[in-house]
Amino acid sequence: MTLAAALKTRRQNLAKHLDTPVILWAGQASPRNFPANTYPFRPSSHFLYFAGLTLENAVIHLADGHLTLFMDEATPAAALWHGPSPTRSELAHQIGAGKALPLEDLKHFVREPVATLRVQDSATAAQQEQLLNRSIPMAKQCQGQDLALLQAIVQLRLGHDPQALAEIRQAARVSVNAHKTGMAATAMGKGLTEAHIRAAMEQVIVAEGMNCAYNSIVTVHGEVLHNNHYHHLLGENDLILADVGAETETGWASDITRTWPVSGTFSSTQRDLYEVVLAAHDACIEAAKPGVEYKNLHLLACHILAEGLVDLGILVGQPEDLVEQDAHALFFPHGVGHLLGLDVHDMEDLGDLAGYAPGRSRSERFGLGFLRLDRPLQPGMVVTIEPGFYQVPGILADRETCDRYTSMVNWDRLAQFADVRGIRIEDDVLITDHGCEVLTAALPTQANEVESAVAQG
Repeated sequence: MTLAAALKTRRQNLAKHLDTPVILWAGQASPRNFPANTYPFRPSSHFLYFAGLTLENAVIHLADGHLTLFMDEATPAAALWHGPSPTRSELAHQIGAGKALPLEDLKHFVREPVATLRVQDSATAAQQEQLLNRSIPMAKQCQGQDLALLQAIVQLRLGHDPQALAEIRQAARVSVNAHKTGMAATAMGKGLTEAHIRAAMEQVIVAEGMNCAYNSIVTVHGEVLHNNHYHHLLGENDLILADVGAETETGWASDITRTWPVSGTFSSTQRDLYEVVLAAHDACIEAAKPGVEYKNLHLLACHILAEGLVDLGILVGQPEDLVEQDAHALFFPHGVGHLLGLDVHDMEDLGDLAGYAPGRSRSERFGLGFLRLDRPLQPGMVVTIEPGFYQVPGILADRETCDRYTSMVNWDRLAQFADVRGIRIEDDVLITDHGCEVLTAALPTQANEVESAVAQG
């Protein structure tokens, strides 16, 4: 399927859900410290879903399945600094737009009510409101035609078409190679920092003409869930937790985490906990199929983690009771994964409207409050499976938390696992008609194979 054909099908599917004309903005680059020095531009994912190209300061109008592209031609000054650009008409042809008009003409297309979604950058959001002569709230406050558009987009983007899946597979392939390179780079010698491993991994992504789908996490402090610091030296007894994923040129993401020993060999305590996390990971993947509630996959991971920690003597009690009381969340505080697509946490700019099925809301329980996805799985959906074990000081040193779980944790036994700060194993999983496919299966998860990948470096 060509890009133009895929975009046409998406527009036609949107028209089946919505009879109101739609206008979507790409947005514009935000300045870092002065106007000409900007952060790398990334269009709104909702714009990308229907336009397919990274076009800055562009707008699309959708009505009855037809597409009109609005953008200005590149100026001579832009050509001076950035080189020649395709013409507006050429770009319109690439995406299958029936018309290509300057931005000034957009005002002629808002004489009747239109639906839209607010973009992230404030400058473009102000332009939206000025043109439409009304406020455009964030997703949680959407009403009327904007809410109807939001709901239609959620339904379309929950399941991926062949063109989208081809892009996600490309991103997954590159991410797998990046992780293999990171494992091999670990054996380069003493004096390495996390930054050396990060650089080795990200150069694979950049060399493929892609970007990182999110800020890479490459750390020996895996207990910091979103650690974006890379200055720590790699100690001989450390584990590296690397959460790194590529994003294709058209915006489709991948998301992989692996944990491996700097020395090339897990210690006995590291291997014991790694095997517990891997058991939860494998059980969730085996259970993933259409109709299964994602929340139940999370609870399955929680149960297996609790069971493994009881077997190791870290938790005390019956696994079912421990999970019911959220004792497992001392060491596994986040959800087991999320949607994956044009965003690494797909459609989370819409709050929980995409991640949570209608009528559902987040729990206030310690063990469920960070669950990002609470929907039944369906064919074409791509999700991550990413259980973990962490010794987070902010949790384990909290007096109230310790008092609540004092009888459920063998603190002396836990101290024997001090060389494990954090372990996470994450794969990207496509839900098929009868089960699932692990899109990132080419990257090893078995402890022996992970050790081999490091040793081969």
